[in-house]
Amino acid sequence: MESLLDNKPRMIAWEVTRSCNLNCAHCRAAASCRHYRGELSTKKCLNLIDEIAAVSSPVIILTGGEPLLRPDIFKIAAYGTNKGLRMVMATNGTLVTPAVAQKMIQSGIKRVSISIDGKDAHSHDNFRQQKGAFAGAMQGIEALKIAGMEFQINTTITTNNLEQIKDILKLAKDIGAAAHHIFLLVPTGRGKDLASQAITAADYEETLKWFYRESLKCEIQLKATCAPHYFRIMHQNKPKGEEPVKKAGSHFHESTRGCLGGITFCFISHIGQVQPCGYLELNCGNVKKKSFASIWEKSEVFRNLRDYSKYGGKCGRCEFIKVCGGCRARAYEATGDYLAEEPLCLYEPKN
Repeated sequence: MESLLDNKPRMIAWEVTRSCNLNCAHCRAAASCRHYRGELSTKKCLNLIDEIAAVSSPVIILTGGEPLLRPDIFKIAAYGTNKGLRMVMATNGTLVTPAVAQKMIQSGIKRVSISIDGKDAHSHDNFRQQKGAFAGAMQGIEALKIAGMEFQINTTITTNNLEQIKDILKLAKDIGAAAHHIFLLVPTGRGKDLASQAITAADYEETLKWFYRESLKCEIQLKATCAPHYFRIMHQNKPKGEEPVKKAGSHFHESTRGCLGGITFCFISHIGQVQPCGYLELNCGNVKKKSFASIWEKSEVFRNLRDYSKYGGKCGRCEFIKVCGGCRARAYEATGDYLAEEPLCLYEPKN
């Protein structure tokens, strides 16, 4: 696993705007449809891409809020593409029209993720707190398909939709998604109000075991995010002598680890604050004041996250520390210490 600690970012989630046309119940940013002061200018965005490209060639996830609300989004995407970065976008899908899909193609965006959190309009719209959100997302997906844009489905799992997850996976396959990524709720932002809807540690374990079994036979890529235990489960259950079937777009799956925050991944907020991830709101430096390279290499938080000997509790003595790492955001929310043990893990280390 030492190759993962080469101090190079492989993926960056960039909140290009916090404005959003929905008011989703689980929103990390508690975003709404309004102007947010202090967002990076077009010039600063392009300069930031230059700084990132000078350090590494990571995947850049253009996210929000709703990134399509930013007027210069395709200029930013095209600039990153021309710099040799793999540009992808995370959107709720409701603003994707045939014309928007064409602009995505022209700007070099390689994949678009659409969030679907229910098997039908009733359950998805309730989660998104917007009537018509499901229909809008489906129309957006159809526009992407016609344009020839690869897309994936993202699903945040709570107790409200846990029983629907098999149906949502079936929906993802039926509509032609390249992948289905599940996200285990992290109680930050508006998600704090859903803390009572977070699944139990036992359900968490069983869901990830099911998801791993499905990944061995599923024709599309499956990936668990904000669920580092998945990689411990994967290693515990990997068939001996067999290599898993490689699927299109799986280059960040089999070769990676659980919590990547501050190690090969980081998050950049709408005002330029660099964090280990979107759910772990620790200010590691601001790109308005420091270079991205300086923040990535010198942040004390990032350095601590890269040093497994500093992890506490059972995470610190777990034999799977290098492939799992525990969710640092959940640890921080539960204890105030981002290096503490993951609170939603049933596994007892052998050491």
